[in-house]
Amino acid sequence: MPTPAIVRLKPGHVQPVWMGHPWVYAQAVDRVEGGATAGDEVSVVDPRGNLLGRGLYSPGSAIPVRLLVRDDSTRLDAAFFRARVQHAVALRASLGMPSSHTTGFRLIHAEGDGLPGLVVDRYGDAIAVQFGTIGMKLREAEVLDALWEVAAPKTIIDRTSAQTAKIEKFTPGSGIVRGDAIEALQMRERDLVFQLPLEIGQKTGFYFDQRSLRARVEQLAYGRRVLDAYSFVGAFAIAAARGGAREVLAVDESALAIEVGAECARANGVGEKVKFVKQDARHALAEAHGGFDLVIADPPRLAPNRAARDQALVAYAKLAENACRATKPGGFLVFCSCSAAVDLHALTRALAQGATRANVSVTVLERWFQGADHPVPAAFGEGLYLKALIARVEAR
Repeated sequence: MPTPAIVRLKPGHVQPVWMGHPWVYAQAVDRVEGGATAGDEVSVVDPRGNLLGRGLYSPGSAIPVRLLVRDDSTRLDAAFFRARVQHAVALRASLGMPSSHTTGFRLIHAEGDGLPGLVVDRYGDAIAVQFGTIGMKLREAEVLDALWEVAAPKTIIDRTSAQTAKIEKFTPGSGIVRGDAIEALQMRERDLVFQLPLEIGQKTGFYFDQRSLRARVEQLAYGRRVLDAYSFVGAFAIAAARGGAREVLAVDESALAIEVGAECARANGVGEKVKFVKQDARHALAEAHGGFDLVIADPPRLAPNRAARDQALVAYAKLAENACRATKPGGFLVFCSCSAAVDLHALTRALAQGATRANVSVTVLERWFQGADHPVPAAFGEGLYLKALIARVEAR
């Protein structure tokens, strides 16, 4: 094997990587020695030449190296990928996934499973993959072989983001890449059934990270009138309806998501209780005028990176204002962010700002994060991307 090129860090930028952070930021790099090209394996060293780890190189990226191992002997070959997939599968099994109640979940969560640049979701007998770096894409054969052997799906679907592929400068795959032809992804979540056509474009087809919060919403929904803003395929709405909500309104801009959500509601026996409407969720919240006892505001990512954070916080505060106005005094507001650049404190502050503008008082009762099938290394704060607040809204 050729000797990997060396990425040498600047003084003052070593500690996060030494403590276990899996990313090397561009501003931390002093120089690259040895002529690395896109997707190559590289060694990362401190200013004195001490090895910090080895990973895959993405030149021109804000994160030019994502580390896979910390030693100088582990080979990044087929056996390596097979072992990492085995570990990920075993972790989910220890968490009770899959089960007869839940067959849809995150199988591989990139850095959380020691495979940065790779996301894999399980949908019953099918799995969906997303390649997030050119280095992982160049090892596609080893990845797919490991998944096929260890996870034993009947179908593998590539759902790699075209935008990510463009940034990383590779051609994304699309559709079924291994196994049986299927027209839809089918799975269960807490005994709720979902059938999702392959044309659904968000993430790999579903938001598995909110599973535990959906269960909590189901508990809170009894007897209440519920608004599920940014509903996508209505997973929150369907959970609320099963929990005994008096009435549920699910709003999303996507006509396909609304159509699929209505079909899923019918399949779960709550079709008459949930009304799906194609509408901008911001407008739906602004027009609600305190008519709902429970409001879920779970927007798409508003801050895709740190540079967008300040602008996103303005949008979150406005969203919080409208969501507070939509919530009846004494009701509950579920306020979410999936932007890693917006931490829990910033989200809470945005909620407080919005409440003040809406002339209401909010009290945060609970704080929620992504589920256990989305693990986060202790040194990787950016990995805790999903935050949610459950708050009580009251008149001032």
